Amino acid sequence: MIKLIGAIIIIVATTWTGFEAARNFSDRPKQLRALRSALQSLEAEIMYSHTPLHEAARRLAAQLSKPLSLFFEAFGKKLTDSETTVKDAWETSLKEVWKSTALKQGEFEIMKQFGETLGRHDRFSQQKHIMLTLTHLEREEADAIDRQAKYEKMVKSLGFLSGLLLIILLF
Repeated sequence: MIKLIGAIIIIVATTWTGFEAARNFSDRPKQLRALRSALQSLEAEIMYSHTPLHEAARRLAAQLSKPLSLFFEAFGKKLTDSETTVKDAWETSLKEVWKSTALKQGEFEIMKQFGETLGRHDRFSQQKHIMLTLTHLEREEADAIDRQAKYEKMVKSLGFLSGLLLIILLF
């Protein structure tokens, strides 16, 4: 009886671990879509509403779900609360929130480069930089969807099967 309970606990734990590992594969495309949507909203705020950057960041934070909302919230706060450049506020906010996202280093570099141009150009040049960033993020999203299709199911199965292997080895 104790062996059976132990086996069930092992299966549940390894299966849960597999599902948690697979969650990154499904969260990454969702977060990339949300990030692209946020940048499109930022473009609209800059081009048509002429909204100050800190206010646009706060509006975006209210529209997005975590962890991206935390990024824009931190960015907006840094712009208003401290004497810093837009580039530094953007990069610091990215570094603070990045670990809690499912996004990869490639997306970090794209967003970091975008932050270097943010607030330095006129509206039309800024729009071009946003469009370029959106194109790069679209490419990354296609890669994320491809990886999700390839690996998500495999990682889930691997969690369950590793539990079975562990049970066979232990009993």
